[in-house]
Amino acid sequence: MPRPVRVAAAQVGRVDRNTPRSTVLVRLIALLEEADKQSVKLVVFPETTFTTFFPRYLIADETELDSYFEKEDAETGIVNSANVKSFFDKATQLGIDVAVGYAEKAPEGNYNTASYVSGGRTLAKYRKVHLPGSFEPFNDDPDTTNQLEKRYFKPGNFGFQAFRAPTLRHGTKSPIIGMLICNDRRWPEGWRCYGLQGVEIMCIGYNSVAWAPELLGTNSSMNRDASRQDALFHHKLVCQANAYTNATFCITAARCGWDDGKFELITGSMIIDPEGHIVAENKTDGDELIVADIDLDACQQGKSRTFAFEKHRRPEHYGVIVERAGVVEPSEVP
Repeated sequence: MPRPVRVAAAQVGRVDRNTPRSTVLVRLIALLEEADKQSVKLVVFPETTFTTFFPRYLIADETELDSYFEKEDAETGIVNSANVKSFFDKATQLGIDVAVGYAEKAPEGNYNTASYVSGGRTLAKYRKVHLPGSFEPFNDDPDTTNQLEKRYFKPGNFGFQAFRAPTLRHGTKSPIIGMLICNDRRWPEGWRCYGLQGVEIMCIGYNSVAWAPELLGTNSSMNRDASRQDALFHHKLVCQANAYTNATFCITAARCGWDDGKFELITGSMIIDPEGHIVAENKTDGDELIVADIDLDACQQGKSRTFAFEKHRRPEHYGVIVERAGVVEPSEVP
């Protein structure tokens, strides 16, 4: 039986270091209102949606650094956080589920977090596991794109826990949802953890740099345009391939554009089907809603045939994946 649902990726364009959160919220609410006009039921927003991507900077001022984080309510989570409550109130008023990323200040530490909010309550929360970059900056040049997530965040400690979204139920079955954040999408282990829970919609927000030779190790002969295309290629490659190998829809939402007029983030907001095909993608590098009608029943082809895990997986041979973090090369032949 078909299980239709209309979903969207909310791409968010340029947000500068000094852009007030209130200004960003106006733009986000406009995207929600557009989603409502198009009868969208789920909107996926980017990583660190409410502010600029501050881990690119070495920030010595603790007051400024603290300003980028959201403090959650102990019982209700992000939905009643004073800085962003208006956004979640609007989503609740419109009856739209949202998956949204933000920097979380928790009692036990700071995390790069995404929450799935439905009907005014937090159904699930995910903390980014695979933090890229370094603790120390590459250099003192203010125009260098640093990646200091290891400095500002702790690695996520919730694992990869799928969940149901009852407001999106069609018939007797609610969709099974998973969340990843940015660099997590490059690591197949997380995808497979979700795949083994029957995931049907993967929600991924990200901020991915287009040009950062110090960070990416970009070939010295590669120019900015080539680097941008390479970054987009790899983004699409991992999302399409992993959506296919886990037979799931995937919604990716970019924070993109030229932050502060000099730090370029790629686009690539898109909706991918369980066969790995892009069914809708962005057309601009600014605020944009990418909408698609999907049928969750389309996941069954891959789940029951091509990748019927219970029939074809051989976990007894996969031990090396969890036994080691780094590479151990085989011995040389004498």
